[in-house]
Amino acid sequence: METTIISVDKSMDKQKSYQQAVDLLESGGVVAFPTETVYGLGAIATNDEAVQKIFAAKGRPSDNPLIVHIGNIEEVERYATGVTENAQKLMTAFWPGPLTLVFNKIPGVIAATVTPGVETVGIRMPNHPVALELLRTLEAPLAAPSANRSGKPSPTEAIHVYDDLKGRIPLILDGGQTGVGVESTVIDMTTNPPTILRPGSITQEMIESVIGQVHAGGDSSDKEAPRSPGMKYPHYAPLAPLYIIPQDEGRLNAIVDQLHQEGKKVAVIGPNEWNGSTADWYFAIGAKNDLSAMAANLYGVLRKCDTTEADVILAVETEPTGIGAAVMNRLMKAANGNRYA
Repeated sequence: METTIISVDKSMDKQKSYQQAVDLLESGGVVAFPTETVYGLGAIATNDEAVQKIFAAKGRPSDNPLIVHIGNIEEVERYATGVTENAQKLMTAFWPGPLTLVFNKIPGVIAATVTPGVETVGIRMPNHPVALELLRTLEAPLAAPSANRSGKPSPTEAIHVYDDLKGRIPLILDGGQTGVGVESTVIDMTTNPPTILRPGSITQEMIESVIGQVHAGGDSSDKEAPRSPGMKYPHYAPLAPLYIIPQDEGRLNAIVDQLHQEGKKVAVIGPNEWNGSTADWYFAIGAKNDLSAMAANLYGVLRKCDTTEADVILAVETEPTGIGAAVMNRLMKAANGNRYA
């Protein structure tokens, strides 16, 4: 299969490109497209055979659910039940935007492969002109996980998608680098109070300012079907083993020296201010007090680590406040929970 990249100007003047994508999707194919968070790999969410192509292209576990993307708020009630007043408040406050709401699904509408093993469905309305134009031209919902090989860092540029999925998908709409850089916040509206299943740039504090108390959730057990992506399986991992280290520059240098004595090459992901490290490769992710920049740069930096010959990757932990909680969530997933002792 040949994979084509089409640059789509954000002024939305390239209707032929959108129509090419729509034609592929309507014929049961898959298309990669940008959102404000990361690039997604979309298929029409009501077409079971099309959705299966997402899993095949990514090598994604079949019980890992997909998020449904829509172009207009009014579409929610076509696919979900139990849309509460609090859900309405969140949609009004944060849509279009990086917030996914989990509802009970209407049976028999969304393909079973989108929500394997559960009676719920996660829905969001992305805040990206290319994604919205595609959805509104298509006039159908798109099931879309991140457009990468399963387990690898999510793509924030079209070239990342191409590197992972060349020959596996027919078309990538290139809308430039994404802005947020980490996937949407996911909140389960079927619990009381609602439960955050995955942190993102819409923080717990922001949500609570609109609807009051919410709970922070945890990962799914091996026997439990996850209600959200990112809950059950390893994600975001570079090729070399990654370890989390504390915010202590002296400790970092001591660890690097120890690893060098063991004959290992070391890559470090850390704040801009520490780039004098003796590591073989140092990837600055953002200023210490700029958590938004760290989120936007995280996946790109993880991918840069794969271009090195590092035996070990060390990532400096971030403050777990605001969007920093999302950054730490992704880093802990990439490290499989491992900290350098």
